[in-house]
Amino acid sequence: MPAPLPRGSASRTTVRSDAFFAPQRTSSDELPSAEVFIRNVVRGVLEVFAGVREAEQLARWTTEDVYRAIVVRAGLAARARSARRMAAPRDVHEIRSVHLFSPVDGVFEATVIASARTRTRAIALRIEGLDGRWRVTALALL
Repeated sequence: MPAPLPRGSASRTTVRSDAFFAPQRTSSDELPSAEVFIRNVVRGVLEVFAGVREAEQLARWTTEDVYRAIVVRAGLAARARSARRMAAPRDVHEIRSVHLFSPVDGVFEATVIASARTRTRAIALRIEGLDGRWRVTALALL
């Protein structure tokens, strides 16, 4: 039978292992272009809201909170289309402009203007370099 651990040593080990397994920050230098990522993820989000893409395709690129918000908003949009008996529009969203700001290394905040045939929208988002890839940590469709 192994000897018991000294009092308090298990909690120190737990804290160290929790930090080890937590998401690790990644520098911007080690990641692909933030603007290209933002353009692609915004186009994907708009397609999810339009009903022509599954929200699950964005799960890898978002945090849990952002993913849940996308799923809820996509569900509401689908219900609204169903109530009006409308098919999902196949609009092509053109990214008009991307304004980037980097408050710290590995983090970008962006405002994107995107337009389709009948509507122009503004999207604000924050991406962070986590575990070797960009992830959307905040998203607002204005």
